[in-house]
Amino acid sequence: MSFVNFIKGSYTEFKEKVEWPKWPDLQSSTIVVAVSSVLLSLFTFGVDELFSKAIRNIIIQLAGIFN
Repeated sequence: MSFVNFIKGSYTEFKEKVEWPKWPDLQSSTIVVAVSSVLLSLFTFGVDELFSKAIRNIIIQLAGIFN
């Protein structure tokens, strides 16, 4: 199979066989992804801050022991 035939077959399949989502479904899915992304980023930020403070405190305690 040549590359041109592959492209033609792919185009035909996308045009005739793929069921594309309707606009309202696409909008609701986009909202779900956006909200989930924000929540995950806030959670990651919180965990990062917590670990940063914990490690900073551990280092300060160790520095105090060895000085």
